[in-house]
Amino acid sequence: MTLEDLVLMPETQARKALAGKSLRLRVLAPLGPFAGRGVMRVLRCRPSTGSGVNSEKEFIELVCGYESYVSL
Repeated sequence: MTLEDLVLMPETQARKALAGKSLRLRVLAPLGPFAGRGVMRVLRCRPSTGSGVNSEKEFIELVCGYESYVSL
């Protein structure tokens, strides 16, 4: 499985597929009072290296978002 295969996969399945690897999870959300609705999916997946104290540590960054958002 490649990292491109993870795009649009539910976040929980992507984390299971990457078990044992260092991950950074970021959630993309609109500004303001909104609640995520539906399944959280992987929008972008890329290998990265840390910065600062962890500059030598490699990890995979997952940028995720919900299928839709509702205003609160």
